[in-house]
Amino acid sequence: MEITKEILESILDAYSYEIVFVDRQHIVRYMNKTAKERYGERVKINQSLFNCHSENSKVKIEEFLKRADAGEDEMFETYNTKTGEREFFVPVRDSNKHVIGYFERHEMPWDESNLKVPVTEYWKHRR
Repeated sequence: MEITKEILESILDAYSYEIVFVDRQHIVRYMNKTAKERYGERVKINQSLFNCHSENSKVKIEEFLKRADAGEDEMFETYNTKTGEREFFVPVRDSNKHVIGYFERHEMPWDESNLKVPVTEYWKHRR
């Protein structure tokens, strides 16, 4: 079976957390089904992410991009007390390892005493 764009979109739509992929110019290029349902008309494909984010968010995102350009991968952003989710900045790289965009990954904490540790670390060290 060939992995087509349709199959990849179906996989992303099956993911229960929202995915909003944004390019280096902060233009929203893709939203999965969960993101479209959660954000409705507030976030639109082919428009700036900053139509719905504050100037403070822009500064934080630019800092995350600098760190990603320096080689960091997924980075802890915050613990959202309203939703109970941890939020991570996730850079997306091309085949040459250049950052071409990013998305914010949300998840419920697996260890509330260690909110900054991504669940991927949990899977590496579980018994």
